[in-house]
Amino acid sequence: MLNLLLAAALAQAAPVAATLPSDPLPADWVAVPDDELLVFTLADGHRFTVRLAPRYAPVHVANIRTLAAAHWWDVGTSVYRLQDNYVAQWGDATEKKPLAADVVANPPAEYSHAGPTIVARLSRRDPYAEWAGYSRDGWPLAGNGATEWLPHCYGMVGVARDLAPSTGSGAELYTVIGHSPRALDRNIAVVGRVVDGIEWLSSLPRGTGDLGFYKTEGERSPIVSARLASELPAAQRPRFQYRAADNGRFTAWIASRENRAGPFFTVPAGGADICAALPPVRKAP
Repeated sequence: MLNLLLAAALAQAAPVAATLPSDPLPADWVAVPDDELLVFTLADGHRFTVRLAPRYAPVHVANIRTLAAAHWWDVGTSVYRLQDNYVAQWGDATEKKPLAADVVANPPAEYSHAGPTIVARLSRRDPYAEWAGYSRDGWPLAGNGATEWLPHCYGMVGVARDLAPSTGSGAELYTVIGHSPRALDRNIAVVGRVVDGIEWLSSLPRGTGDLGFYKTEGERSPIVSARLASELPAAQRPRFQYRAADNGRFTAWIASRENRAGPFFTVPAGGADICAALPPVRKAP
């Protein structure tokens, strides 16, 4: 059994020839704008980077940028919730810290948006929507008719909120660290995706209280800074690229995810879950 599992891992991780129809060209990799990258630094020195999605939640993302510019997360905030197989959540655990000036306390419910911005689709219907696919600029999407939304997949970042009419300001955020809770789709604003360093969140000790909240302050992981890459000196800015989805090579990549090849995969699946086929993002070479 161990040998079979090892073979499966190697089949997925082994490099492939550069002549496959699904292989990207250099021009297919596009730089993520600096003002879409938000770098959080924890007290232990570990960092995680969130790519923001201003097209899909413009007011919430504007709030997040305002909070970052005001250095709001630098004092009195932490990762204060870690629920097993669900989410890691951060911000002000007391929910008493005043928001930065010009932050909209309850933005519009940016849970879905008018489309389409989709340029490529999975071949099978999504269990939670009529279809699932991809925007040109590297975002997973699900949709019904002319409405689209960002799905709750691993690493996606949402805005924590109270019961309606609260929509959450963006000061309290979470990321999915377990099985994709797609029932949250269209009920919470999704504002981005962790593109680097999620291991520093998913590996934290599990919460000791209900719903994974830490019972004591000492259990929390303090945040010491949050900076937009555009605010950092050029030499210190993280550089990431998304893969453009509006070409035949990406279409071939979708087919390769829906029908895994190689000696281990003897039966093609014939389809894929959007959360098992997230669009590629990489550090710039």
